[in-house]
This record gives sequence, structure tokens and C-alpha cells, in this order.
Amino acid sequence: MTEHYFSETPSGDLRPRDIEVVLAGAPRQVRTAGGVFSPEHLDRGTEILLRTLDKLGDTQPGPVLDLGCGWGPIALAAALESPEREVWAIDINERSRELTRGNAAALGLPGIRVAAPEEVPAELRFAEIRSNPPIRIGKDALHAILRQWLPRLAPGGIAHLVVAKHLGADSLQRWIAAEFPELSVERIARDKGFHIIRAAREPA
Repeated sequence: MTEHYFSETPSGDLRPRDIEVVLAGAPRQVRTAGGVFSPEHLDRGTEILLRTLDKLGDTQPGPVLDLGCGWGPIALAAALESPEREVWAIDINERSRELTRGNAAALGLPGIRVAAPEEVPAELRFAEIRSNPPIRIGKDALHAILRQWLPRLAPGGIAHLVVAKHLGADSLQRWIAAEFPELSVERIARDKGFHIIRAAREPA
């Protein structure tokens, strides 16, 4: 059976490699490996999410969560932009966590906290959630993840998700709006077949 990047403990070849990617407006050297999401390059959806966030420039004060961090591009970019911020990078894939931890250390970003989902303190609330969510795990599993984490937005908190149109961006946006009536949900950008969904909680 083909192993997917959302396996908790990938058994495939490690095949570590160093690649250059643009994060926070500058080229950075990072390490990736087999058994994680998009090991060869910064995937298009994440690139579009980061570019959109950079254009928005409306960073919320407080902790930020990279939900499904892979080798870490979203968390790394958040910490590079605001080194003083507390950034949580979570993934069920232990290889992803190891890579993110190593990339954060190599880039001198001690504010990144890498963790398995169950290791995040239950009381912690996030000013931002940024994610290229794992759509291919299936609708039920994806919905379960979002039910777990979107309620942890702090008052005034904002989630930005990037989803390919052909993988159900429109239906996911409708589901989030119906499932979380306390959130204001809209599509704020569309680029090369990807949609950026914004879900915001009212300030206290």
C-alpha cells in the first residue's frame, strides 16, 4: 500500500535533501525528506497562501498555529516575519516535526514550538491559524480536524486556509460557515485554481 505524508510514522526512505525556497521575501535553505508533504519544493497552494498573507499584512498579535506543518514553510515564514511571536507547528507525522524543528534551528527561530497535536496545551487559544489542510485524508477526517482547531481561535482571531478549487474549496467554505456560525467566513483570494478561505471570530 502506498504510504501517505499523513502517516504518523513514515516507513519509506528518508531521502533527505536541501532545497532553496523563498520565505518572508528572501531565499532560505531548508531540509526536506521523503514521507512528508511536498518534499521537492514549496507547493503551489502554500506559496499562494504565504503571498496572500504577505499582501494582507493584517497580522494579529498573539500565538499563531501552523496546522499540518509538513517540513515547516508556514511556521517558518510566520516566525521570520515576526521573530518575537509564539508560533506553534503541529503535525501527526513525526518526520515532519523533526524537519520543522531542524529548519527552525538552522534559521535561528527559537520562537517556533513544534508539537504533535495532543501536546498543545488545552487552554491555549490562537490569534491566527494558517494552514494548507490535508484535503486528501477525506472529508470526515478533515472535518474532524477543523472541529478540533477552529474553536480554538481567540476573540478577534483569524484562520486562513488554502484549498484547491478542484479539491472542494467551495464546499469546504460552505461547510465551515454552516458548522461555525460564530465565525465570519469568506473567500478572500483566488489564484491559479486555489482559494484562500478566511474564517474570523468577532473581537471580545
